[in-house]
Amino acid sequence: MMIEKLQPYLERVGAGILRYSLVLIFLGYGLFKFTAPEAAAIAPLTENSPFFFWLNPLLGQQGGSNLIGVVEVVTALAIAVRKPLPLVSAFGSLAAAGALFVTLSFLFSTPGLDPTSTDAGFLIKDATLLGAALWTASEAIRAHVTSSAGTSPIRSSNAGRAALE
Repeated sequence: MMIEKLQPYLERVGAGILRYSLVLIFLGYGLFKFTAPEAAAIAPLTENSPFFFWLNPLLGQQGGSNLIGVVEVVTALAIAVRKPLPLVSAFGSLAAAGALFVTLSFLFSTPGLDPTSTDAGFLIKDATLLGAALWTASEAIRAHVTSSAGTSPIRSSNAGRAALE
């Protein structure tokens, strides 16, 4: 059937869009962290976070934001190197998943932030991005396993899945 021939193409294109959208989001927001307006905007979130409460007292508002920016840019670059270095990409995707988990925690740790308000909408999208990060990590690990075995990850995705089980 025609639909069966379309599946591998859709999988490759979808994977690329998912992965490199994640890269662009982390790169863009990471670079934005180096600006004063973004540092001021995230300060109320980090100050009340069980993960980042120490950041601003230790590094200052801009310094804390800069550190987060460095982590986000490095994460984006790691995810982007999927073709030559799938294991590095997998670790980048796992770092993104960790970062997204932390940002989702802001919904519960920030006083006065209503998770159903439009103000929280920018955080809710992170649930979808968390799924993307976990999927890209899984796919990159599969690519690493199959490339280590000397096979193509596209042609032997079932072999890669079996190796991970």
